[in-house]
Amino acid sequence: MTRFHIWLKGIFAAAISGAAGGVLTGFAAVGIEPQHFNLQSGSAAPMRIVAAGLINAVIGVAAYLQKSPLPAE
Repeated sequence: MTRFHIWLKGIFAAAISGAAGGVLTGFAAVGIEPQHFNLQSGSAAPMRIVAAGLINAVIGVAAYLQKSPLPAE
């Protein structure tokens, strides 16, 4: 496996890890305020939870890129 492939796997793993953190944030929101964050209250609140997962994925990738900006040659 080349260093580039290892670097790409690291980016992918960082995105998965960040998104998992966002999912946990969503579960916490449902546990804290279930009357607001549920599917019966409309789609806006669950979409905020999805957005939190995406934002956390981007943050995870950014943190990985800060640590390893380019694959070594």
